[in-house]
Amino acid sequence: MVKKLLFAALLGLVASGLGVPAAARVDIDAARSWNERALNAVRANRSTDADAARLYAMVNVAMYDAVNGITRTRAPALVPDRGPRKADEQAAAAAAAHAVLVRLDATRAADYDAALAADLARLGNGQGVTTGVAWGRSVGDRVVTARADDGSTPVESQPAGAGPGVFRAAWSGTQYRHVRPFAVADPSRYVPGPPPTLDSVLYAGAFAEVAVLGDAALTAPDLLATFQFWSLPAGSDQPPGEWLRIALAVAGDRRLPLADEVRLTALLTMALSDTSVTTVATKYTYQHWRPTTAIREADTDNNPVTTADPTWTARAGAVGGTPEYVSGHSSYSGAGAAALQGFFCTDAIGFALATDSAPGGVARTYAGFSKAAAEAGRSRVFGGQHFEFSNQAGLEIGRGVATEVLSTSLLRATGPTHFGACPR
Repeated sequence: MVKKLLFAALLGLVASGLGVPAAARVDIDAARSWNERALNAVRANRSTDADAARLYAMVNVAMYDAVNGITRTRAPALVPDRGPRKADEQAAAAAAAHAVLVRLDATRAADYDAALAADLARLGNGQGVTTGVAWGRSVGDRVVTARADDGSTPVESQPAGAGPGVFRAAWSGTQYRHVRPFAVADPSRYVPGPPPTLDSVLYAGAFAEVAVLGDAALTAPDLLATFQFWSLPAGSDQPPGEWLRIALAVAGDRRLPLADEVRLTALLTMALSDTSVTTVATKYTYQHWRPTTAIREADTDNNPVTTADPTWTARAGAVGGTPEYVSGHSSYSGAGAAALQGFFCTDAIGFALATDSAPGGVARTYAGFSKAAAEAGRSRVFGGQHFEFSNQAGLEIGRGVATEVLSTSLLRATGPTHFGACPR
């Protein structure tokens, strides 16, 4: 209550011109700071991959529409109205993100109120800040309202399956196969064909690979470390969050203006969220068994090349909580890498990353986005969680979704579009 009163008082001071002098303005990076709060919300709430991706997209779409409504240079994402031209862009972005987070993560509303109050104190007083806050809050509220009936609730589940090739456990979150996308026209067009049949040579080859690389009984510290680096379990920022962190790091290195930074994060997070829809639909459609079950019960697959090992255990230490085909880590990585490569017009951008699950918190360096995506995908084989064909299919889903998002979303209002030989 005290924080809310202080927050209200600060807004009143800003509006009345009695707050921090305009000359004392200290600029902020609203895109970075409010995304960090979104990442922390996902960690604290132990969100699923799909729930995390949706939250990230809502926060970043709100910031984009708030800033773009002021600059009026590109097509909107969800909120088509024009904002006041003289509004402060940083204030608008911060207020938009705040409006989303206080609705989606209400238990920490007081913390978000205090954070916004601190941002406004740094920005100083003046009509531009006051106008920006009002406009940004309106945009954020409208984004939440627009997504309230998108199909992400109520939670649905698929019952446990039975028999050769079928995932054995019930799993929740299957409503995401019908969630309304942010940007792509039809997520189902990216659902791949079925995995290799159990009696095929292709299946036997993938089976043999994961049976060795993903075997917990075989000591391989490098493979274990790579799996752990990208594992990102509940309580982390989840696979979509790592690609958002990569985007923020690269944007910071290049000192992108706010309008470009929020466009980057909006394009990326819309692609990641829409990738959830196709990924969940694929898992639900094929309900394919995980390597642990496949190897332990290989005597039931009608494949003369595979051999059952009832004691086999995945290097990850667990079977996996959703159907195997496709790898969600791979689909998010394919989308993340393709969105970033498309935005920056090149894959050859180096960066360092220490994921939330990095062993010892040690960072790894990558020469480009595709290198990181390839390693993230292979990590699922090293952990004994997925077959390589599911890694490849997942990467392809993500690339397809991201390509459509870049080619159809947030285009220039006039002049050349942002997509083509160089999507600017």
